[in-house]
Amino acid sequence: MIHQTRSGVVEGMATPRGRFPHFVRAGDLLFVSGTSSRRPDNSFAGASVDGSGVTEVDIRQQTRAVIEYIRDILAAQGATLANVVDITAFLVNMNDFGGYNEVYAEYFDENGPARTTVAVHQLPHPLLTIEIKAVAYAPR
Repeated sequence: MIHQTRSGVVEGMATPRGRFPHFVRAGDLLFVSGTSSRRPDNSFAGASVDGSGVTEVDIRQQTRAVIEYIRDILAAQGATLANVVDITAFLVNMNDFGGYNEVYAEYFDENGPARTTVAVHQLPHPLLTIEIKAVAYAPR
């Protein structure tokens, strides 16, 4: 039974591009909204554009940034990545699966969360290649 629901935006993080929170706490569960590599200044970790408009995107850097942003959201609620029980990752290109998986393994192993990875047509900005949402069990 869920006794209390609370949500919020974590100070110092990129403000959501829409009317939704970084997290929702429902009892002992924390639901982290889809998180990208967007920084508070609206630039993107793991992405660059040169003077002639040529873009370069690094799935490893973006994956690392996303997981660390999720870590920071959880920390604001007194939880850690060890509390994560479920992850859903959205990749724009499944050719990035290897690099994503490599970085993911730096944070989680077979004792970690259940995971689903799906391909999506696009994310809210062309320099984004990955978005992750998470659920954590974090008793008060």
